[in-house]
Amino acid sequence: MRDYTKLEAFIYSDELVLDIYRLTSFFPAVELYGLTSQIRRAIISVPSNIVEGSFRESPKEFYRFLEIAFSSLKEAHYQMQLANRLGYLEPKLFQECDEKFNKAAKILAGLIKRIRN
Repeated sequence: MRDYTKLEAFIYSDELVLDIYRLTSFFPAVELYGLTSQIRRAIISVPSNIVEGSFRESPKEFYRFLEIAFSSLKEAHYQMQLANRLGYLEPKLFQECDEKFNKAAKILAGLIKRIRN
Protein backbone atom coordinates (compact mmCIF):
# COMPACT_ATOMS: atom_id res chain seq x y z
CA MET A 1 0.00 0.00 0.00
CA ARG A 2 1.26 3.44 -0.93
CA ASP A 3 0.43 6.75 0.76
CA TYR A 4 -1.21 8.54 -2.15
CA THR A 5 -1.38 11.81 -0.17
CA LYS A 6 2.39 12.12 -0.56
CA LEU A 7 2.41 11.58 -4.32
CA GLU A 8 2.96 14.81 -6.23
CA ALA A 9 0.79 13.43 -9.04
CA PHE A 10 -2.12 13.05 -6.62
CA ILE A 11 -1.64 16.43 -4.95
CA TYR A 12 -1.44 18.31 -8.23
CA SER A 13 -4.34 16.46 -9.88
CA ASP A 14 -6.49 16.98 -6.80
CA GLU A 15 -5.87 20.73 -7.04
CA LEU A 16 -6.65 20.59 -10.77
CA VAL A 17 -10.03 19.01 -9.98
CA LEU A 18 -10.92 22.01 -7.83
CA ASP A 19 -9.81 24.41 -10.56
CA ILE A 20 -11.83 22.62 -13.23
CA TYR A 21 -14.95 22.49 -11.07
CA ARG A 22 -14.66 26.25 -10.52
CA LEU A 23 -14.14 26.99 -14.21
CA THR A 24 -16.93 24.74 -15.42
CA SER A 25 -19.38 26.34 -12.99
CA PHE A 26 -19.43 29.31 -15.39
CA PHE A 27 -20.28 27.24 -18.46
CA PRO A 28 -23.71 27.81 -20.03
CA ALA A 29 -26.58 26.05 -18.30
CA VAL A 30 -27.32 24.14 -21.49
CA GLU A 31 -23.99 22.32 -20.98
CA LEU A 32 -24.74 21.16 -17.43
CA TYR A 33 -25.55 17.60 -18.53
CA GLY A 34 -23.25 17.71 -21.53
CA LEU A 35 -19.74 19.08 -21.63
CA THR A 36 -19.69 20.27 -18.01
CA SER A 37 -20.65 16.85 -16.70
CA GLN A 38 -18.25 15.05 -19.05
CA ILE A 39 -15.27 17.23 -18.12
CA ARG A 40 -15.97 16.83 -14.43
CA ARG A 41 -16.25 13.04 -14.71
CA ALA A 42 -12.99 12.84 -16.63
CA ILE A 43 -11.01 15.12 -14.30
CA ILE A 44 -12.24 13.50 -11.07
CA SER A 45 -11.13 10.18 -12.53
CA VAL A 46 -7.48 11.31 -12.44
CA PRO A 47 -6.90 11.50 -8.66
CA SER A 48 -9.50 8.77 -8.07
CA ASN A 49 -7.49 6.28 -10.13
CA ILE A 50 -4.27 7.30 -8.42
CA VAL A 51 -5.92 6.61 -5.07
CA GLU A 52 -7.40 3.30 -6.17
CA GLY A 53 -4.15 2.16 -7.74
CA SER A 54 -2.14 3.05 -4.65
CA PHE A 55 -4.04 0.41 -2.71
CA ARG A 56 -3.24 -2.35 -5.18
CA GLU A 57 -0.65 -4.89 -4.15
CA SER A 58 1.50 -5.14 -7.24
CA PRO A 59 3.38 -2.40 -9.07
CA LYS A 60 1.84 -3.75 -12.30
CA GLU A 61 -1.67 -3.04 -11.00
CA PHE A 62 -0.65 0.40 -9.73
CA TYR A 63 0.89 1.12 -13.14
CA ARG A 64 -2.37 0.20 -14.89
CA PHE A 65 -4.39 2.61 -12.73
CA LEU A 66 -1.85 5.36 -13.42
CA GLU A 67 -2.29 4.75 -17.15
CA ILE A 68 -6.04 5.14 -16.74
CA ALA A 69 -5.50 8.35 -14.76
CA PHE A 70 -3.25 9.69 -17.52
CA SER A 71 -5.84 8.86 -20.18
CA SER A 72 -8.55 10.63 -18.18
CA LEU A 73 -6.29 13.66 -17.81
CA LYS A 74 -5.81 13.83 -21.57
CA GLU A 75 -9.55 13.41 -22.12
CA ALA A 76 -10.38 16.30 -19.78
CA HIS A 77 -7.66 18.44 -21.37
CA TYR A 78 -9.19 17.95 -24.82
CA GLN A 79 -12.63 18.79 -23.46
CA MET A 80 -11.35 22.02 -21.92
CA GLN A 81 -9.73 22.90 -25.25
CA LEU A 82 -13.11 22.32 -26.88
CA ALA A 83 -14.82 24.50 -24.28
CA ASN A 84 -12.31 27.21 -25.07
CA ARG A 85 -13.01 26.96 -28.81
CA LEU A 86 -16.72 27.20 -28.03
CA GLY A 87 -16.04 30.46 -26.19
CA TYR A 88 -16.87 29.20 -22.69
CA LEU A 89 -13.56 30.38 -21.19
CA GLU A 90 -11.77 33.69 -21.09
CA PRO A 91 -8.45 33.40 -22.98
CA LYS A 92 -6.36 34.14 -19.87
CA LEU A 93 -8.22 31.54 -17.80
CA PHE A 94 -7.84 28.98 -20.55
CA GLN A 95 -4.10 29.68 -20.82
CA GLU A 96 -3.65 29.13 -17.07
CA CYS A 97 -5.75 25.97 -17.24
CA ASP A 98 -3.82 24.68 -20.25
CA GLU A 99 -0.51 25.18 -18.43
CA LYS A 100 -1.82 23.27 -15.41
CA PHE A 101 -2.91 20.37 -17.61
CA ASN A 102 0.53 20.25 -19.21
CA LYS A 103 2.26 20.30 -15.81
CA ALA A 104 -0.06 17.59 -14.47
CA ALA A 105 0.73 15.43 -17.51
CA LYS A 106 4.48 15.81 -16.95
CA ILE A 107 4.21 14.93 -13.27
CA LEU A 108 1.99 11.91 -13.91
CA ALA A 109 4.12 10.72 -16.84
CA GLY A 110 7.16 10.89 -14.56
CA LEU A 111 5.48 8.71 -11.96
CA ILE A 112 4.36 6.24 -14.61
CA LYS A 113 7.92 6.03 -15.94
CA ARG A 114 9.30 5.40 -12.44
CA ILE A 115 6.79 2.62 -11.79
CA ARG A 116 7.38 1.06 -15.23
CA ASN A 117 11.13 0.92 -14.66
